[in-house]
Amino acid sequence: MKPFLVGDEWRSEGRGALTSICPTDGSIVAEVAIASAQDVDDAVNAARAAFELPAWREMPSYKRAMLLSKFASLIERDAHHLATIQTKDNGKPLKESLAQATAAAEFFRFFAAGAETLESSVVPSRGEYFGFTEYEPVGVVAAITPWNSPLTLEAQKLAPILAAGNAVVLKSSEVTPQIGLEYARLALEAEFPPGIVNVVTGQGDVGRALVEHPGVDMITFTGGTKTGRNIAKAAGARGVPVVLELGGKSPNVVFADANLEHALHGVMAGIFHNAGQSCIAGSRVFIERAIYHKFVELLVKAVKTLVVGDPFDSRTDVASLSSFEHRDLVEAMLSTDSSIEVLCGGKRPFGEKYNVGAFFEPTVLAVENDHPLAQQEIFGPVACVIPFDDEEQLVNLANSTEFGLACGVWTESFPKALRMGRRIRSGMVWVNTYKITAVNMPFGGVKASGYGRECGIAGMRTYMAEKSYYVSTSRAPIPWPRSEMFAV
Repeated sequence: MKPFLVGDEWRSEGRGALTSICPTDGSIVAEVAIASAQDVDDAVNAARAAFELPAWREMPSYKRAMLLSKFASLIERDAHHLATIQTKDNGKPLKESLAQATAAAEFFRFFAAGAETLESSVVPSRGEYFGFTEYEPVGVVAAITPWNSPLTLEAQKLAPILAAGNAVVLKSSEVTPQIGLEYARLALEAEFPPGIVNVVTGQGDVGRALVEHPGVDMITFTGGTKTGRNIAKAAGARGVPVVLELGGKSPNVVFADANLEHALHGVMAGIFHNAGQSCIAGSRVFIERAIYHKFVELLVKAVKTLVVGDPFDSRTDVASLSSFEHRDLVEAMLSTDSSIEVLCGGKRPFGEKYNVGAFFEPTVLAVENDHPLAQQEIFGPVACVIPFDDEEQLVNLANSTEFGLACGVWTESFPKALRMGRRIRSGMVWVNTYKITAVNMPFGGVKASGYGRECGIAGMRTYMAEKSYYVSTSRAPIPWPRSEMFAV
C-alpha cells in the first residue's frame, strides 16, 4: 500500500485504501492509503510549524529559487516514470503525459525565477513619508486537484505556492492519487524543509476536512463548478481567500473567412485532445451558416479517422476516459435524449479490444445552443456544432452560458477577431489557434468558471499578501491634537 506524507513521515495506517484502476483495461494499478481526519489535522499542523520556522520564513528568495530549480530537475529526471504513472491512473495517451511532465518542470523553473526576481512597488508620496509595498506569503495553503491532468495541474499549484514562501497541504483526486505522492517524494529529495509539502489522499471527506480546517489560510481548487461553489461557501464562512478554477463550455468559432484547414485542426484538437477531459475544451463549435454544412461534413469525416485505443500506442489519437464511472456518466448524458442529432460517435466503440476499457467514441452532435448538452459540461469527447448568421447573433449565443473560461476565434480578419474576443465573456481568447497555454500567461475564467488566476507573475502573487509601508520623512511630530502637549 502506498503511504501519504505528513511532515517527514510516510503514513499508511489510516482508514483503508484507495484502489487506482487503469481505465484502459480495468487492471489494478496501485493501492493508496486513505488519510483520516487526524491525519489531515496533523498535516495542517505540520505545515504551520514548518512555515513558522526561521529556516523557511527567513530563507532568502534566491535559496527558495534553488529548491524549486532542483525540483524541476528531478521532474525531468523522472519524466518517463511520472508520465507512465499518470497514463496508468487516468488513461491519458503517454505522448500527452510526457509533454505534461516537461510542462510540469517548466512551472517549477518559471516560478524559481519568479521567487528571485519578484518586485514590489515604491508608491508616489502624498505627504511627508516614503511609501512602498512588499509581498508576504499567506501561510498554509490547501490545494485540491482533479484527475484529468495531475502532472501539470498539481505543479501549477505547488510551484507558485512554494515560490511565494508558503507551506502546502495537497489533496489529489481519489481517481489519480499517485502523482501527488510522487511530488511529495521529490519535494523531500529536493530538500524542502519537512512539513512545507504535505500530501494527503482520500475521497471527498478528506478534502472537506482540509477546506474546513481552521489552520488553513488559503484554499486553491481546480475541479467541478458545484464542488467549487461549496468550497467558496466554506471559505467565505471562515473569511479565507480562495482560488477557483472550475468548469467550462467554451465556444470555438469558425467564420466563413477562416482558413478552414487550420480551423478544422483547431476544432479537433480543442475538443478531442485528452478525450475532451479538459476545462478549456472547445465543446461548443459555432460555425458561420455560409460554410456550416461544408465544415460539418469535413469535421465528421476527419473525426471518423481518429484512432481510438491504447494510450501507450503512439498511433492513438483518443484513448479511454479517465474512469469507468466517468465513461458511464458521459454515456448516460447522451442516451437520455432521443431528439439529438448524432452526426458521428455517441456510443462505446465496437470491438473486443474496447470491451475491457472505459472507451467512448469521438462524437459530433448537432443541437440548439439552449439544449442541455450544449449548456452542461460533458467533459468527454463530445462536440456540439451550432450555426450562426452574424456577429451579433454569435455574441449572444456564445455568452448564453453560465461559464466563461475560454474561447477560440477562427478568421482572417484580425479586427473581427479582436471585436469577438472583447465581446465574448471569457478569461482567455485564442485567435486562429486553440488550447495553447504558457506558464507566463495568466490562466482562469469568469462567471461560473471560477475566479482568481493561476500562472504568470499574477499566479504567484495570488498566494501572497501585499503589505503597505509608510516611513515618515518629517522632522516634526504628528500635529495632533497639539504638538506642545507631548513636549518632553
